[in-house]
Amino acid sequence: MTGPGGTARELLRAPHPLLSAVAAPVDPAAPEVVTAAADLLATLRRVPVTAGLAAPQIGLSWRLIAFDARRHPRSRSWAGELVVANPRLARASHWDEGREGCASVPGLVADVRRATRITVHGHLPGTGEAVTIEADAIEARCIQHQLDHLDGLLFLDRVPGALSLHRRLHTCDA
Repeated sequence: MTGPGGTARELLRAPHPLLSAVAAPVDPAAPEVVTAAADLLATLRRVPVTAGLAAPQIGLSWRLIAFDARRHPRSRSWAGELVVANPRLARASHWDEGREGCASVPGLVADVRRATRITVHGHLPGTGEAVTIEADAIEARCIQHQLDHLDGLLFLDRVPGALSLHRRLHTCDA
């Protein structure tokens, strides 16, 4: 499916090996990274129950994430619809448990402990401009979830065991 600015791609599903690999840093100004960023956003827009995606989920082992938390009913902060290259967590505080799901692990959710306030540094694809994102609540959870994808982790890797998993009863992902 092609849309303005990008092509929506199929999502990889666990246990695809790319989802457990550490993603490589990218040159934010490289044309292929700009194209991938547009594809990531187009894919995110196509999956209405998801607030974020990472490049490994669309088959690219690159440090690139997209997120847009405004659609989530519990959203408090909203940095916008963004793609960030080479994001890194600079600060995390106020830890709490919250329910998460993942587009690459359909049908399951679990409570995952994450920071509810974070600061992330990265670069904007295309310009390479440095960006700092201050996020809280659901947006912070969503960004951390995407950062985990870049490190080869699924939310399942953060739960203590099978008894922590639940079947999805609603359509809101973290």
